[in-house]
Amino acid sequence: MSAQNEFPLSEAPKEGRKGLLSISIVLFSFTFFTGTMFAGGKIGVAFNIVDILWVAIIGNVLLATYAAALALIAARSGLNSVLMGRFCFGEHGSKLSDFLLGFAELGWYAWGTTTVAIALVKLLALPESVTSLLMVLFGLGFCLTAIVGYKGLDALSRISVPLMFVMLIVSMWIATHDVGGWQGLAKIVPDQTMSFSAAITMVFGTFASGATQATNWTRLARSGRIAVSASFISFLGGNGLMIISGAYCAIVYKQADIVAVMMLQGLSIAAVIMLCLNLWTIQGPTIYNVSAAACHLLRSERRHTLTLIGAAIGIVLAIGGMYEMLIPFLILLGSIIPPIGGVIMADYVFRYRCQYPSIQSTTLPRFNYIGLSAYAIGAILAYLSPWIAPLVGIAASAGSYVLLSVLAKRFAPTVALSGE
Repeated sequence: MSAQNEFPLSEAPKEGRKGLLSISIVLFSFTFFTGTMFAGGKIGVAFNIVDILWVAIIGNVLLATYAAALALIAARSGLNSVLMGRFCFGEHGSKLSDFLLGFAELGWYAWGTTTVAIALVKLLALPESVTSLLMVLFGLGFCLTAIVGYKGLDALSRISVPLMFVMLIVSMWIATHDVGGWQGLAKIVPDQTMSFSAAITMVFGTFASGATQATNWTRLARSGRIAVSASFISFLGGNGLMIISGAYCAIVYKQADIVAVMMLQGLSIAAVIMLCLNLWTIQGPTIYNVSAAACHLLRSERRHTLTLIGAAIGIVLAIGGMYEMLIPFLILLGSIIPPIGGVIMADYVFRYRCQYPSIQSTTLPRFNYIGLSAYAIGAILAYLSPWIAPLVGIAASAGSYVLLSVLAKRFAPTVALSGE
């Protein structure tokens, strides 16, 4: 696999595909994200331990299933989500999904960059005036592994994932000791409120964008089975552990900030190491996703240049105050990102009968109005829904795509499914 190219505008070739361990490790590093622990902490102060486990299980099973469905399409076709978007939204229409997916990942990149800067200032008792400087330094540093490409992400992940796992287990063990075991944990009464559907939406929303863009790596899997297995292993194991550990510690210490929790546990040095490794591990794949969306948006193969530009924009957003917008940002992502996946899946199964033609030799319309309309319906219904927004968005967009396609064939048989 060419580290310089990595095929941003074409199918990944069969040669050089990766096995289960390699794909799983990279996806694990992607899901081992401090931001997910913050979301878990918000859930932890609103539910008892039994309900938290149910929220984590249901939310992550749904998320893993969604990621696995897209992973199967990616491995079979060699395409990532932004390239799939060209089929279901059209040559120009796919720029909508490019922008939305790039925007989502830029938001995460800005949040992660801000988090490490603020946390290091607190942990190391540095002057607050250096916060912006640290944002610039880390914002540029984080993108180095993404510039190297898949090999860089794989190498870093093999070090950081096991270390992060050990640190989390130690932190949870200390929390269990401090609270008096399971019996003490079960006696704690939540001091905040949140609906069950909102909690599941938050679990799904933390990685709605990530699950949609995990196809950047699952398309490199040797087979669909490997891609699906890696998705379930990583999203259930990685994202699930992040949610549960964040919620678990929040119950005990009434603190959603995992770095603050580790300081209370006397693990300040470990907190610094964990934070830097964790965010470096996740920020690389995040800005890689931004560059993949930008390459497709601009129809450019200059991934390295676009990675640097994306990092610069992320730094500006970080300095501008992205840190305070996490929860509204998660809720928004849970509404506007999953419908993209819903349209992709419906288009692949219903229109292309599970077999895309070659993207380089296929002439596609500028706009697929059916796909764009189905996305709009799914996103609006998800945003307005009092139920689990991501599920509503996926189901509504996929169902709308099939229905509109059938109506187009029946009432306008001479008009293509694209509406042109």
